[in-house]
Amino acid sequence: MKKHFFKLGLAGLLAMVALAGCGKKDDPEPEPVPDPPQPAQEIKYSLKPLAEMTLREKVGQLFNVRPEALLPQSSGYVTGEAKDITDFFKEYPCGGITLFAGNILNPDQTGDLTFFLHGLGNYPLLCIDEEGGRVARIAKNKNFNVPVYKSMEDVGKSTDTQQAYLAGSSIGTYLLKYSFDMDFAPVCDVNTNPNNVVIGDRAFGSDPELVAGMSSEFLKGLKSVKVEGCLKHFPGHGDTATDSHYGYAESQKTWEQLLDCEMIPFKKGIASGAQMIMIGHISLPGVTGTETPSTLSPTILGGKLRGELGYTGLIITDSMAMGAITKEYAPGEAAVLALEAGADIILDPQDYKIAFNAVMEAVASGRLTEERIDQSVTRILALKKSILRSRGLLKE
Repeated sequence: MKKHFFKLGLAGLLAMVALAGCGKKDDPEPEPVPDPPQPAQEIKYSLKPLAEMTLREKVGQLFNVRPEALLPQSSGYVTGEAKDITDFFKEYPCGGITLFAGNILNPDQTGDLTFFLHGLGNYPLLCIDEEGGRVARIAKNKNFNVPVYKSMEDVGKSTDTQQAYLAGSSIGTYLLKYSFDMDFAPVCDVNTNPNNVVIGDRAFGSDPELVAGMSSEFLKGLKSVKVEGCLKHFPGHGDTATDSHYGYAESQKTWEQLLDCEMIPFKKGIASGAQMIMIGHISLPGVTGTETPSTLSPTILGGKLRGELGYTGLIITDSMAMGAITKEYAPGEAAVLALEAGADIILDPQDYKIAFNAVMEAVASGRLTEERIDQSVTRILALKKSILRSRGLLKE
């Protein structure tokens, strides 16, 4: 393993294991998680200023892709360094990369892969779904000795928000070790629909105030060890009866009803300093009057999230390769519609080249302005700079 990785001594590993359990309220107060050790050899990264970026470089920043999207002629998962990726990245750069379970084999391989990906250019943000429970790309891999959680619902049953903080900090500690920047967690959905097939025990519970407290503390726990969290899935996937991975999903609630339930955790997370919110492909006909997924709705993104809730951070779509999008929209049109609605980052487009070229064409035609692109890129670069500075890795 290269020298840039964060090393944990035996005491650190024992502390992580001790923190993995969910204690009851009358358990002794757990000790706070210490800051992780600094790397033995720091690798400094440079960020190109917005004013020096070409339009292609700017457009690339708006995409977060799987590693496989950078190796389009290959089949299977990318698990290591490849010259073809470096060459493809020069023509189709991206601002972020998300690793899935198939990309992660063992500790040394994962560390080598993240080091390679970070060095592709302009520091791609490395992201992962590590919620704790059934969605955990590292913790469910038996080659890793890290804390394992039954579910976030189980953490929520403790009603002790300190347990959520410890879950975030312990998960964040091992994500930092492997150089991940962003965890697509916590789940802020309120699990109120017994017929829900996608959220379930991924949520902290069915009480919006409980979910708000738990998810906010999980977010703070991640932040305490220099990993950013992402609130998901706005405007709430807990009251849907279908799974947006496979097709249309909706909530019939009005905005007033959402404010009384689903919005409570998101408002708490925003107040707690959330830097990113993921938009689910949930349609809200009772709010927008259409069946348009929230991901593509200016009413939801610009009007409600930014306007009414006052959110100023990054907005990222849920995977654009999910059925709720792909069954109704071509990959290029979906990407442009999401940007028009107010999204900053397009996650996992069904076809990266097509989506990238469609955004370039939209700027050339005047459908999207370069000023609109600059707004999102400014937010993205600010987050990258903040993360690198917090870790002492920014080449000023």
